[in-house]
Amino acid sequence: MHEVTVALPSTSIGRSYPILVGAGARHRLLELLPAGAGRAAIVTQEAVPVTVDAGVEQRTFFLDDGEDAKCMESVEELCRQWARWGLTRADVVVAVGGGVVTDTAGFAAAVYHRGVAVIHVPTTLLGQVDAAIGGKTGVNLPEGKNLVGAFWQPAAVLCDTETLATLPPREYRSGLGEMAKYAFLGVEGLRDLPLDEAVAACAECKAAVVAGDEREGSTGRRALLNYGHTLAHALETVGRYDLRHGEAVAIGLAFAARLSRRLGRIDTARVDAHDGVLAGYDLPWRLPPGVDEDEMIAVMARDKKALDRGLTFVLDGPDGLEVVRNVSVGAVRDALEELR
Repeated sequence: MHEVTVALPSTSIGRSYPILVGAGARHRLLELLPAGAGRAAIVTQEAVPVTVDAGVEQRTFFLDDGEDAKCMESVEELCRQWARWGLTRADVVVAVGGGVVTDTAGFAAAVYHRGVAVIHVPTTLLGQVDAAIGGKTGVNLPEGKNLVGAFWQPAAVLCDTETLATLPPREYRSGLGEMAKYAFLGVEGLRDLPLDEAVAACAECKAAVVAGDEREGSTGRRALLNYGHTLAHALETVGRYDLRHGEAVAIGLAFAARLSRRLGRIDTARVDAHDGVLAGYDLPWRLPPGVDEDEMIAVMARDKKALDRGLTFVLDGPDGLEVVRNVSVGAVRDALEELR
């Protein structure tokens, strides 16, 4: 069993917490419950074939299947059900599932009674390497992804690699799209590592970034975790394309590399390095048919990294990844055209 600590500063809105990675990690739930918790609200989806035993009185609450469940209506319904059951601030929420579950349940936990403890048990590769770690919670609006949410750090994250055996191949590959991002955040040799070590390496990288910039402060370091996500979120927001999140991120990585080249930040060899990582994971990099460039640009302008009305991206460069603001529309349009 690998253990990674998210070492948050003393001024944190949460606190430091462990991430356990390995086969059977979910069975360590009882020992990591907050002291005094008498009830556990288990939040999951019907399609998630994983159960947990909190060792205290527990009740299961189901979200609808699919990305559409990640919405304000789900948060309200969870909070109302918890109130009827009598969940208190001394109890705990346990989110069991992929990013839809951990994001939605985490946000509901953040606002219910102004904050109740949450433990994440991510059951997808994408959740284990990224979504469940770091305390970002939130839901979507029709206008964009993750536009409503809160920073609410979990009490623990249990990445049980046994649960990954239940994933359909395409869902597993979606997680590889998120894992590919870490190759450009300084994690080397991921494809050569056993699965549990690769998951732990990604978790350790994200933990270090979060510890240094919990709430995307002045350093901007945490925003780098969104590499490839600006276009990915736009594709998902438009919603006409059959893309999993990790697949959209892969396309976003290919786009970001080409945009960086057009801005003179990287050369063709570095673009080829991006393409090599994506090919190694058998990930897509072309735009889906029928993408409207004007629509993509309009949606990307609403990205939450943007602090003004200009286009903002995380881009590669001579000093590594950086947040780049006020990128020209023409360069974005040309980079999109390269991906057709």
